[in-house]
Amino acid sequence: MPAKIVSIIKERRSVRRFKKEPVSREVIENLLEAARWAPSGGNIQPWFFYVVGDQDKRACLAAASLNQRFIAEAPVVIVVCAEPSRSARIYGERGRYVYCIQDTAAAVQNILLAATAYGLGSCWVGAFDENQVRHCLGIPAERRPVALIPLGYPDIDPEKRTGRRSLDEIRKYL
Repeated sequence: MPAKIVSIIKERRSVRRFKKEPVSREVIENLLEAARWAPSGGNIQPWFFYVVGDQDKRACLAAASLNQRFIAEAPVVIVVCAEPSRSARIYGERGRYVYCIQDTAAAVQNILLAATAYGLGSCWVGAFDENQVRHCLGIPAERRPVALIPLGYPDIDPEKRTGRRSLDEIRKYL
């Protein structure tokens, strides 16, 4: 594996304090481009992305997310939604409840890693009320919010990660 990819993976941190500096549309488009190249079961690509720059909508998302204020303070939030019916057409209930979530998770990870490569801070937020998030953005019933990603230039230098489990603890060759 190229050293640069491993370096970006190891460098990525959850960032919850952002500078006021806006994130350019070009950079956001590049992050979404990275997301759309994520793997998906049957290449179905059951995802949809809402890019939220509006302050009132970001405040609404923060309120829907257990009042995590940093969501409102980020210059932009990408709301990643699954489209379960897309996966269900081919894979039935397993597609509806498993594959579409796995696929959107891969897209989220691509966004997080691309954001790190662009010098942005980000955080994968999963603690939120889906119905409130739907209400904030007018998300239709066929889309399921699965992750919020606040993005911006970090206002802090996140601490280096420690305490990773060793390979001996997490793998077994058979």
